[in-house]
Amino acid sequence: MKSLLFLLTAVGMSIPSASAMEFAHPGSLHSKAELDFVKAMIAQGTQPWKGECDRLKNSPHATRAPHGLAQINSATRDAEVSRDDATASYTQALLWYFTGDPSYAQRSIAILHAWAGLQAFTANSDQDCLQAGWIGAVFAPAAEILRLYPGWPAPEIANLQAMFKRAFYPQLAKASSWNGNVDLTQIDAMMAISVFNEDEALFRQGLARLQTRSRAYFYLTTDGPLPHPIAGDGGDPEKFWSHPAKWVDGLTQETCRDNGHHSQFALGSALHAAETAWHQGVDVYAENQQRYTAAMELLATQLLTGSMQGLCAHDSATSDRYDTWEIGYHHYHHRCGLALPNTRKLIVEQIRPQASRTDWNLNYETLTHADLPSTRAPRRGAANGDEK
Repeated sequence: MKSLLFLLTAVGMSIPSASAMEFAHPGSLHSKAELDFVKAMIAQGTQPWKGECDRLKNSPHATRAPHGLAQINSATRDAEVSRDDATASYTQALLWYFTGDPSYAQRSIAILHAWAGLQAFTANSDQDCLQAGWIGAVFAPAAEILRLYPGWPAPEIANLQAMFKRAFYPQLAKASSWNGNVDLTQIDAMMAISVFNEDEALFRQGLARLQTRSRAYFYLTTDGPLPHPIAGDGGDPEKFWSHPAKWVDGLTQETCRDNGHHSQFALGSALHAAETAWHQGVDVYAENQQRYTAAMELLATQLLTGSMQGLCAHDSATSDRYDTWEIGYHHYHHRCGLALPNTRKLIVEQIRPQASRTDWNLNYETLTHADLPSTRAPRRGAANGDEK
């Protein structure tokens, strides 16, 4: 892969933009080496991977047939239909890779092919932006895995890429003005789709959006007495952040909104986007290390104790548990050597035993990212453009 000389000054790099990007595949949430590690663990009957793979085989997503639509009205049952098809395509793509059974690949491709006829989202609200983020962030990683399947015709791949441009790009191009989890979900989809479509411009836009929203969603006391402003906050950060009692490292824009429910979606989406960038040789984890790890540890503490730690008017942490902690923990613990004890405790005691495995764009991280080895992706984007 060529050095990524194009990288944005927005991520702290002064790089010429003359060289085009060459994308790594598969390269959204998963690298081939990571998929191969999990496949080997399953073949050896090692836990948690063997049990998680069996869970996939026994789920309704493993046998779901396609329900493609020409339009999605995100305010209707279309939302659930598209969500379940996206999850099924991803489920079956993973099962193909981990079992070697081509029938899974063929069914997953059939779902993607059915959705290649999608023309538009039609609710005409920010719900479309959120829906495109939710399902785009799942369809695209499924398609990335299936790039490895030799039986997927090139014209069908091109049709799916064209559909993403036609139907998804308009909904992802403008950041939602709703709460920040929506924008971060959009960014997750932007990054994943940019890799599948080999779209450098979309990749750049995703990186820039991720930097802007991360600074405005994950608070650090070094930001000052109030968080970074952002479009949609109404000029009143206290209200936009639901009037926190204290401003502490790791507080998120939605911590006091609904007890961590949307904070988990936002954190998971941000870490998905960072992982996709990492697989393309771009390290945005580093610039956000303090923000993301403080948010992970604070939220983990709240979920473990059932207490909001005196930060909000309410003092009862959410009972929601989503399978979306492994990617961030893998990077900062296994790759970087940070302890993150509360995050580890939450994963072991609550996420792996009881978290829902499929929730919109948060799916199967215990299977795909639990305790991966600490091998590093090539790092690119140094000021001289050299690989390191």
